[in-house]
Amino acid sequence: MVGKELKHFKIEKLLGKGGMGVVYRARDVRLDRPVALKVLRSDLTANPDRRRRFLQEAKAASAVTHPSIAQIYDVDEIEGTTFIAMEFVEGQTVSQLIDKRELDLIGSIEIGLQVAEGLSKAHEANIVHRDIKSDNIMVTRDGHAKLLDFGLAKLLDPVSADEESDVQDLKETETFSHTQPGTVMGTAAYMSPEQARGLPVTQASDVFSMGVVLYEMVTGELPFKGETPLDTMHSIAFDEARPVTFIRRNLPPELHRVVSRCLRKKPADRYKNARALAADLKKLKNDIESGIQRSLPAGERVLMFFEGVKASLPFGPTGIAIFIIGLALAGLLIFTKIEAGALVGLGVIGLFAYRYIRNRKNRMLKRFTSKISKFPEVQAIVRRDDHITVIVHEAKAKTYIRINSLVDLVNKKLYFGRKIEASVRDDLSPEEFQHILRKPSVTYVRDDIVLKPTTELKSEENK
Repeated sequence: MVGKELKHFKIEKLLGKGGMGVVYRARDVRLDRPVALKVLRSDLTANPDRRRRFLQEAKAASAVTHPSIAQIYDVDEIEGTTFIAMEFVEGQTVSQLIDKRELDLIGSIEIGLQVAEGLSKAHEANIVHRDIKSDNIMVTRDGHAKLLDFGLAKLLDPVSADEESDVQDLKETETFSHTQPGTVMGTAAYMSPEQARGLPVTQASDVFSMGVVLYEMVTGELPFKGETPLDTMHSIAFDEARPVTFIRRNLPPELHRVVSRCLRKKPADRYKNARALAADLKKLKNDIESGIQRSLPAGERVLMFFEGVKASLPFGPTGIAIFIIGLALAGLLIFTKIEAGALVGLGVIGLFAYRYIRNRKNRMLKRFTSKISKFPEVQAIVRRDDHITVIVHEAKAKTYIRINSLVDLVNKKLYFGRKIEASVRDDLSPEEFQHILRKPSVTYVRDDIVLKPTTELKSEENK
């Protein structure tokens, strides 16, 4: 499209391609200024309801003006091509700065503060970004941060049944990990737990994504990671992030408090909006620049200690609890007049109770496996200790969400012990699948799955 014109925008140069379309540098011939022109993929706007919703969202976002938000100039459709013209920002993305290790602590907090202030302006207008990530934040040469792509992320929301007349389009949204691999893989690590579960998105979702970006800027790592997008979304929904102060020991404790509050699983436990986050980041920035070191409240320090224990020690809180109970029993024997026989009797009763409670986890996992095996797309289930792998022929988002809900239900009912984890696999070759079926860790195989003879399998491998 280089050299062509869309309305009064003349396309000059290709800038890049993404999950939602192609970005060009163009010139507004009326005002003689450069613009970034994003031409959207046709399948994203093929549905009339989705296109209408997108145009409304983009027009609303264009009304939000702030120095830290890349301004939307125009959004339109010409001969079936939907495009959005926005402010052209020269600089580097936060992702590029992290890769080059060009961000220090104060620079990271300054970027976070600028973006949070711009985001608060949007939140005041009841607009949620939905796709905040380090690739969507540009930093200009003079160090000013700009948040990009307001009004675009709603395109990725599955269309609900009452908004969609075409059932086939609705089915396609369930397989978004395949139909939109570039977008999902680039965005999954920054999703909020409610986004990962397919729940409604609020301002608190943007706050969570901001927390992920802050975490990434100050540590160089993402707080939630997985081998696949589905594994990453599972980690977001259930795993706790390691404290930033455990990854980099020289970071101030107050930074840990701010980031961990952003990353709370429940939206109500986070900052209620970006304005509250910006206020704390501004205070933190002033403290660092003035050399003030604020100590965390006692409750926060205890919580931070146990977070570190969970992340660092092999036995975690369970091992500590067992150690304390052992000390208490030893103290009873040494400092009280309880007879040893009575104590042994209590111990035997306690042992039976412990075994019953401990086996409860296995009983719950059997029921969990039984429920998952009823999903028609599930081919096999493998359990290795506390990790369950669900092998499917097609990884639908609906399957992932249902499995996550069941995992969450089991973990909530556990009295103690490690929480269970689950992952969904649809990327196994036929040979890999056959090898897995021969392992003793397989707990379920669908009736129509055929186990090939070993000789046939070896001959196929030798071909």
